[in-house]
Amino acid sequence: MNTNEITTIPVYSPEATAAALPFGALIEGLREAFAQNPKVPLRHHHHIPQDDGTDAILLLMPAWQTNGGVLGVKIVTIYPGNASKKLPGLHSTYLLCDGATGRHLALLDGNQITVRRTVGVAALGASFLARKNASKLLIAGAGRVGSMTPHAFKEIRPIDEVRVWDINKTNSERLAARLNDEGMKAVVVDDLEAAVRTSDIVSCATLSTEPLIRFEWLSPGTHLDLIGSFTPAMREADNACFSNGSVYIDSPDALEESGDLIDPIKAGVFSPSAILGTLAELCQGKAEARRSDEQITVFKAVGTGLSDLAAGTLAYSTLK
Repeated sequence: MNTNEITTIPVYSPEATAAALPFGALIEGLREAFAQNPKVPLRHHHHIPQDDGTDAILLLMPAWQTNGGVLGVKIVTIYPGNASKKLPGLHSTYLLCDGATGRHLALLDGNQITVRRTVGVAALGASFLARKNASKLLIAGAGRVGSMTPHAFKEIRPIDEVRVWDINKTNSERLAARLNDEGMKAVVVDDLEAAVRTSDIVSCATLSTEPLIRFEWLSPGTHLDLIGSFTPAMREADNACFSNGSVYIDSPDALEESGDLIDPIKAGVFSPSAILGTLAELCQGKAEARRSDEQITVFKAVGTGLSDLAAGTLAYSTLK
């Protein structure tokens, strides 16, 4: 091969990738991407048995613009046994390509893309579904995803207080202190039920396998945002939240991947036909958004290659 034909592509660090994805621009980029409705195949799962008895997972999430613009794939490796080796259990990289030629354009940090597009999608959903005057935000789950949620929601609603709840109170205290240092009013809450009853938006980003939120706790007009349950074994809300709430999803993948939807469907208390719209349908004006200040809305998201593509495209356009 002619060495003159050998080219390298830029590799962007987590810090550079994060800096290129400010939430205001990201939410608008996501809005545009979901309105265009690019091609997004189902994600690919490959299980790889390990010597320690665990199964590693290779996860591939492709998406591309149908007009030949850009193509991207997120490559994720999940190794549960890494905890015993004091290594992260998940590694993620995003490969962005020219959609017309297939030329590789860049490698971006997949972890930052995942976290930031996850909360960006939540905020985009809330821009259609939360009350215009929603100001009290409850964060259930003070991990990496939950910690960024207040910044994203402040872009679309007048948030003036953030309540933080986590099963580990130390995590709640750490996040609340950081948010206060960043100029937000944040408080730690111990009583989840009481906090839910007095919040305008409840956003869950946990790894819970049992429902945390009960419909009877939700006051009229509450918006419930569920972004933590991404496997059939995971739950964040009880069946009544789906049978009684106005339910929207980020993509049809949610019906296959989240226990929050799979379980109430299996129990016969909720039907896919009751879903009022996907995020793409909301962005395209094909689904009706919030109708009244008393309506209780539920947004269930599991993530999609489309949101990865939108985030990767925005980051690359900023960094190149």
